[in-house]
Amino acid sequence: MKFSAAIAALFMASEAAAFVPVASRAGAVPNSVRYSAVAEPENAEKAKVPAGLEKELNSLEKEIEAVNGDEKAEQAKEVSASLETVKVFVPPPSAPSISEWDRIEPGRYNDMEMSLAMPMLKRPSKLDGTHAGDYGFDPLGLTESNDLYTMMEAEVRHARLAMIAVVAWPLSELVAPDWMLQGSNHLAPSVLNGFNPASFLATAAIFAGLGFFEFQTSLRINSIGTEIGKKHRADMQDVWKYGIPGDYNFDPLGLYDSFGDSAVGRKAMRELEISHGRWAMVAITAFAAWEAATGHAVVENRMFFEPNALLPALGVGWFVFNQIYEIKNTDQYMFQIETTSEGEMRLEEANRKMAYLAESAKGLGPLVESGIETAKGLKKKVDEFQEQ
Repeated sequence: MKFSAAIAALFMASEAAAFVPVASRAGAVPNSVRYSAVAEPENAEKAKVPAGLEKELNSLEKEIEAVNGDEKAEQAKEVSASLETVKVFVPPPSAPSISEWDRIEPGRYNDMEMSLAMPMLKRPSKLDGTHAGDYGFDPLGLTESNDLYTMMEAEVRHARLAMIAVVAWPLSELVAPDWMLQGSNHLAPSVLNGFNPASFLATAAIFAGLGFFEFQTSLRINSIGTEIGKKHRADMQDVWKYGIPGDYNFDPLGLYDSFGDSAVGRKAMRELEISHGRWAMVAITAFAAWEAATGHAVVENRMFFEPNALLPALGVGWFVFNQIYEIKNTDQYMFQIETTSEGEMRLEEANRKMAYLAESAKGLGPLVESGIETAKGLKKKVDEFQEQ
């Protein structure tokens, strides 16, 4: 009871100190602002507490401090123990800043002696990982005897043309009229398959337009003043002054900055483009070689170009496989198939359902046998009726 009364008195005293009229504590103020709960100035008057109550409050405060002291000591031990397990992440001083992503740093592979693409050969000196698509692949040494910019320009232009052709070739054999195609098997017009007058004129007109465009954009100085060219020159300022090979200043959909409006983001998009272009060059070469060797169209009897159930079945199988297994590559082996933890759970659930279906099928056995006997009886009656 005494403790409760003391607490109440302490609360009332603190409230009285907080709401002392402002005019009496800090000088005259407008009448509209007479009371306030703001912090007291240093020269503010303190609220007066009766002498008897003040003594009681002092004694109570000492008791509370003694209790709190023991509790704080225990809390300090707990905090000290927990701090031993806390690790604060501090970014390493070598972490790149945002500004370092706005330019390409040359010599990514300078520390590698052997080629990344062909580990049995030494890395070509000019292929140091600076440019997009550079994996150190140059077994014939073409980059040593030719201008690197020119070689990159030729590759990216052929890659873009191949990506168009690898789509147009089978599409023409599927939908083009027969008079545009070659032979009885309706092959796409090409150097190896031949041309008829109509397809030759169409092909010549297309290549004439492409050739003019190539001539207009072939010189590396053409992209200096363009919007994208200015970005490229800033990106490559630590490498050379030419910008990027294959810069047409063409990006109507704004996809070039899909990976970020920075030098690193634009390089990632160029990596994607040249990788697809290289596969397209391989594919279009395979198309031409196949038709020249066999005389049959690449779309003939191919599951990718004709309606069939095999391709969807393969797609479903691949989806199910990825729900259960994963393929890992280690420093010693490649294509190691392992069951994931989620896959194990899915397999267990599938086994339980199969066991349940098997038990249910056992219960259906007598019903099936009864149905068979009934069918036999009906057949017998039908036969007897027909004999009469």
